[in-house]
Amino acid sequence: MNRLFISLNIPDYVIDRLLELRNLCSNEEKLKWESREKLHITLKFIGNTDQGKTDELIDRLKIITDYSVIKCSLEKFDFFYRDDIPSILWAGLKIDESITKVIKHIDEILESLSINSDKKKFKPHITLMRFRKDPGISFVNTFKNFSFEPIIFQANSITLFNSVLEPKGSAYYEMKKYFLN
Repeated sequence: MNRLFISLNIPDYVIDRLLELRNLCSNEEKLKWESREKLHITLKFIGNTDQGKTDELIDRLKIITDYSVIKCSLEKFDFFYRDDIPSILWAGLKIDESITKVIKHIDEILESLSINSDKKKFKPHITLMRFRKDPGISFVNTFKNFSFEPIIFQANSITLFNSVLEPKGSAYYEMKKYFLN
């Protein structure tokens, strides 16, 4: 079984700038940030899929290469909450409307292969940190009140990943990368 998800990839220079901004807000070494390799924009979490369907999916997703590069703008930091307590710090984006067509096409492919996937509405973000306990109002306000010039970029690839749960956390393994026009 493969634990799959599909991501829109972020250029290295954008990740570099995002890490600089993050460190301007907080450079506490004891914090457990998501690693550089795990910074991406999840388009669709699929979950457990057997190898046969994974192989079919890899082949069927080739259609993604017919789509154009996607214009994006990294704009702010914010939080997802669970029971009114911050659970995830994320960087928010605005993404060209063409992404909705890509996601719809992915959904159609998954449905045609009878692969269940997450039905949550797409909210473009990059997860920076997950919290097990409340980080405190000062930490939250530092990020919520931090403003920066939007980072405008084009995403030119989408990747199907296998997320393997390991003792130290999940590790992402690229199964197939698809380049956009």
